[in-house]
Amino acid sequence: MKTVGPATGSAAPVRLTSYARGGGCACKIPPGELEAMVAGLLPPPSPGQTPSPGQALDGDEDRLLVGLDDGDDAAVVRTGDGTAVVSTADFFTPVVDDARDWGRIAAANALSDVYAMGGRPLVGLNLLGWPRDVLPAELAGEVLAGALDVARAAGCLVGGGHSIDSPEPLYGMAVTGLVDPDRLLRNDAGRPGVPLTLTKPLGIGILNNRHKRTGEVFAHAVAVMAALNDKASAAALEAGAVCATDVTGFGLLGHLHKLARASRVTAVVDAAAVPVLDGARESLRAGYVSGGTRRNLDWVRPHLDAGRAGEDQLQLLADAQTSGGLLVAGEIPGHPVIGELVPAVAGATLVIR
Repeated sequence: MKTVGPATGSAAPVRLTSYARGGGCACKIPPGELEAMVAGLLPPPSPGQTPSPGQALDGDEDRLLVGLDDGDDAAVVRTGDGTAVVSTADFFTPVVDDARDWGRIAAANALSDVYAMGGRPLVGLNLLGWPRDVLPAELAGEVLAGALDVARAAGCLVGGGHSIDSPEPLYGMAVTGLVDPDRLLRNDAGRPGVPLTLTKPLGIGILNNRHKRTGEVFAHAVAVMAALNDKASAAALEAGAVCATDVTGFGLLGHLHKLARASRVTAVVDAAAVPVLDGARESLRAGYVSGGTRRNLDWVRPHLDAGRAGEDQLQLLADAQTSGGLLVAGEIPGHPVIGELVPAVAGATLVIR
């Protein structure tokens, strides 16, 4: 992407990733810090009782089907007419330098939260932060246009949104959809004996980090990030799955830890079965590992039986993804089974074999 320099009129390249400290979902607040922030928002359970979902008002606990409790992908509220509303918001700093591709990726990432709950997106609202004195407005327009392309492909309307003048470029969407309350995909419904399926390969964060540092473009990684998880969600529901999440900034290990902890099971991962993007392993060995990936691994280590897995393998499994695939407790045709859920093992929600 190029723009005209204001002083000379010459064409100057604009590298969007250079205007942000982090990139994509790797810029998330670390999971341990985030959980500490929201801990006070959950009311304490009464003695002998299970905590109610989220922070529902008195008498509304049965309407809020999914809230803050287990850090699921979106909130779900029962409407009373046999349906439920699913609502989410997601935004991040540039993950690629091409403005339109960034918009496409950010929209697919936000829509993924709805698909991860088994829902269908209805309308999205743009969330835009733009350093208006530094970057041209035309680039922001490209970001919005890319997002609109993906939303249209998803059958999701886009109805305006909100923008601010910010030091770093930020973009994402707030998305509202519908879901059948009796056919939810949620992260606390995993049961022992169920296989684990992953619908997109890992390595996105590693290649994005290399792109940010070198300017190399990895078209296959962009294609994976911009791809919707709609078909994977539909296939999971068709297969009778009730438990799923999507794999984004906390990496496969981070999101799987949350799923296993919420479901009170242990997840066993067959590392050799996990799909990986071309070039990711070589880039990992060359040192293109984000700080978000390292923080993910530090967070799960106390709950991890790593077996014989080396540090490189663990970093790949903890790689901070942007617009990654669905992780489904169930077997989904056409996608690899990467492990299984087993009865809870003392001291370990995650086991690598």
